[in-house]
Amino acid sequence: MLGKSISTNSFLLGAFALVTAAILAGTELGTADRIAAAEREAAQKALLQIVPLERHDNDLLLDTVAVEPRFWQLLGLKNGGNIHIAREQGKPVAAIIPAVAPDGYSGDIKLIIGINKDGSVAGVRVLAHNETPGLGDKVDLKKSDWLLGFDDKSLNSPSPAEWAVKKDGGVFDQFTGATITPRAVVKQVKKALEFFQLSHPLSEKPLNETPLDEKPQDEQPLAAANSQETE
Repeated sequence: MLGKSISTNSFLLGAFALVTAAILAGTELGTADRIAAAEREAAQKALLQIVPLERHDNDLLLDTVAVEPRFWQLLGLKNGGNIHIAREQGKPVAAIIPAVAPDGYSGDIKLIIGINKDGSVAGVRVLAHNETPGLGDKVDLKKSDWLLGFDDKSLNSPSPAEWAVKKDGGVFDQFTGATITPRAVVKQVKKALEFFQLSHPLSEKPLNETPLDEKPQDEQPLAAANSQETE
């Protein structure tokens, strides 16, 4: 009898463990699905802010092309990323390019940069940052409209030399008490425009040119940020 009781209890405990594991696995899968859906919705919202529905008729999330590894450094990417292509009636109208400004005041500033077929900026959005609240966080569209200052800009207007904050002789505003953050974003948006010229993501031309950061540079780099500068 004792042996039978032990066997029964062991069976019940095993069955309970299996049921519990199944419930936990189901809960985990459900949570993962909800997180994935939320991330997809957030990504789609950000993409549509740059290229609204009236400008394209394809699924921006699905129409992508991978950034070639040799361009990762130019865009500040460590693990690559996908370019989202906007099309209207099958013809490409804009590319939305992932980029990271690695020299923000508090570290990486993750961006997506929309560029129209003519090489002008369709829009810029910050996906993630750790900049100082009330100062550097003005790169967030929820905090200020500073990012809108990139709209319609290109490497021709302003000139490449003017792609800098005003403190560095450029045309873009810096923030009161915070220069490092906007400087980092301006520099990375310019690099995204350079990448667009080199990689031709909206054409069939092969990516067979050398990235700008591997070519001899005539332009002097911006002066290093003052070590006493604060956000």
